[in-house]
Amino acid sequence: MNDLAPVLQGFFSDRLIRQRQASPHTIAAYRDTLVLLLGFVQQQTGRQPTDLSITDFDAATVTAFLTYLEAERGNSTATRNARLAAIHSLFRYAALRDPEHAALIQRVLAIPPKRTDRAILGYLTHAECVALIAAPDETTGLGRRDHALLHLAIHTGLRVSELTGLTRGDVHLGTGPHVRCRGKGRKDRCTPLTRPTVRILAGWLTESAGDDDAPLFPSSRGGRLSSDAGQRLVTKHTAAAMSRCPSLAGKTVTPHTLRHSTAMALLHAGVDLTVIALWLGHESTDVTQIYLHADMTIKQSALARLPAPRNSRSRYRPPDQLLDYLDNL
Repeated sequence: MNDLAPVLQGFFSDRLIRQRQASPHTIAAYRDTLVLLLGFVQQQTGRQPTDLSITDFDAATVTAFLTYLEAERGNSTATRNARLAAIHSLFRYAALRDPEHAALIQRVLAIPPKRTDRAILGYLTHAECVALIAAPDETTGLGRRDHALLHLAIHTGLRVSELTGLTRGDVHLGTGPHVRCRGKGRKDRCTPLTRPTVRILAGWLTESAGDDDAPLFPSSRGGRLSSDAGQRLVTKHTAAAMSRCPSLAGKTVTPHTLRHSTAMALLHAGVDLTVIALWLGHESTDVTQIYLHADMTIKQSALARLPAPRNSRSRYRPPDQLLDYLDNL
């Protein structure tokens, strides 16, 4: 066994699990990145991963791996950058464990992320939200489950992992009704519920069985829904809702689109950005600024307040004979 294996083991057991107490999602993402990297270097060198050394992972090799992700695996720039962030995290840990490789490690850490295009986020209008919530077949148990899940998603803005992770005990329908969840970064937060949401959830809780630790939205087998299942659920009911609301046909609707729709509804209602950031569980209001860029009504309102130019239009006259000559060339 070479010097790479102890660094990898220490990175996961000591740095991620013990020191940072990283979430299972973070650990899985870092694991997948390093599995891909080890497989790539194994193909390049012909040696087994247990025989590889840190010196086999120089800046040229890591750069070639990033190119491979985009060119051969078809990964997006965002995915490429996420993989690079995981590699950087490993090499920062390796710098403490193996200072004799400091020069090689610094060259790897100097590899920059690629700049990405930031498209304006998509969201649903009120009519589109109503059509989507009404899409599930409420004559079936799974349809009533999906109806309750979509209603809760659109009115609270929870992430798909937060929705699928809810238990029956996380829902409080008494005085000050709210739902409690543990979100990104291990932050707990409470989100208030509207009266229609309380009514729908009360009906669903009465119909479904289980104790406080049981999933609020169980799968057909009674277990917890996966995030992929949540994505498929939204895609399925979006297709069904297109007949009622044709404007959905031109949109890509994901669980995160529903989260954006919640934020835009709050913004249109005049809710302050700081409150929206708290509502969504954002680390800072800088993240929430994206909703200002997506909201054309705010931009149109600002444009309407600008005074119209008063000067009349006139033909341009060059102030100099030389400029006149150049203009007529």
